Amino acid sequence: MPYRIKVAIVYLLGFFVDLINMFIANVAYPSIGHALHASVSELAWVSNGYILGLTLVIPLSTWLAQRIGGRRVFLLSLTLFMLATAAAGYAGSIGELIGWRVVQGIGGGLLIPIGQTLTYQLYRSHERAGLSAAIMLVGLLAPALSPALGGLIVDRLDWRWVFFANLPLAALALLLAALWLRTQAPDPQRKPLDVQGLVSACAALTLILLGLTRLGEADNLLQGTLLLAGGALVLAHYLRRSLRVAQPLLNLRLVRDPLLRTSMMIYQCIPGLFIGVSLVAMLYLQNQLGMRAAQVGSLMLPWSLASFLAITLTGKKFNRLGPRPLFITGCLLQGLGILALSQIAHAGDHGWQIGAFALMGFGGSLCSSTAQSSAFLHIADEQLADASALWNINRQLSFCLGVALLSLLLNLLLEHFPPIVAYQSCFYLAAASTLIPLLLCLRIANRAIVRRLNAQQEAL
Repeated sequence: MPYRIKVAIVYLLGFFVDLINMFIANVAYPSIGHALHASVSELAWVSNGYILGLTLVIPLSTWLAQRIGGRRVFLLSLTLFMLATAAAGYAGSIGELIGWRVVQGIGGGLLIPIGQTLTYQLYRSHERAGLSAAIMLVGLLAPALSPALGGLIVDRLDWRWVFFANLPLAALALLLAALWLRTQAPDPQRKPLDVQGLVSACAALTLILLGLTRLGEADNLLQGTLLLAGGALVLAHYLRRSLRVAQPLLNLRLVRDPLLRTSMMIYQCIPGLFIGVSLVAMLYLQNQLGMRAAQVGSLMLPWSLASFLAITLTGKKFNRLGPRPLFITGCLLQGLGILALSQIAHAGDHGWQIGAFALMGFGGSLCSSTAQSSAFLHIADEQLADASALWNINRQLSFCLGVALLSLLLNLLLEHFPPIVAYQSCFYLAAASTLIPLLLCLRIANRAIVRRLNAQQEAL
């Protein structure tokens, strides 16, 4: 087997572990809430804690890989992830669970950028659309299988087993990485770690997420406002400083590339928003409509089948159509899918349930696979490591903000409206927000991108 295929398999397993850990826990949130007496805001932090850990550690990926090599970073990351996963399963309180989820995120946060950098270096620009399609197709197995499996585990065993179920696959990824990945020599041109940038970035993100959480609680509005304002100030300082120093924590100058910038914004507005919508939908369908966890988890099957079609379409048509028409179609279908969620009034509305998740699957995955294929088209090979770290920070940040904003919106609506009306209004507003990325798509130089891709293919 060629070495680049082995590297891609290890990367895909790391990506799969990350997605399983994200999606399998969603369906268990109502059970976790009942067992640990957790509020909606605290349940949001079960997700946010994991994503926060992922996000905070990603900037260290390039620095660590330069010093000890990508293989060692990958192995250490998986080992810490497995230890924290087992501890999360034994958590005795919501605070303890959130804490272990943060550690779990720190352990798993290096899997994707390190694996992505190692893999993309082995593929040429015109081959990356096909690679991206393969990555997204394999990644579909996680949202397809894990919610349904998680629902069965919750119904028949206990919510704790949704964490223990991650361990066998993580162990397989650890074994294959140890056997297949080649040891890399430390980079002689190692750049220093931007400690001040790391501290300010971590502080800004933490303050913003805490502020959004507190704003959703009626008796903590002032505290939430102060935390959010403090986070915004620290973030502004971080951004200003990063554009001035020679070797910042993240190379934000790469965002000047219009295609990378647009792809990052699309990820914020579409896949990121879906994670928040998914959390709200799990609570609505189980707590309000009385559906069982396994039944709700199985709705990710039509989502995944539709996603499969969208990703296949992207892999076949991206080079011919370019990103703009695919982005626009995906945004519109995602919005229609969220609107369909608002029309589910009974547990027996199977048509609306399947239609809603299928539309969200096709639309969201059309956007995410197109963004993945577009992001690095104009990035030079020597900048791939920095671009990969920046891309994955944005990816994880989109999930954080999606959960935080939707849980905040739901909490605010529940304070003023009956539960059914609050959930439906939350879906309406989420659907309307998918129109925002359409304006970004209009500025994509689509014809130039298509000409360049075709020229690369003809040159071979």
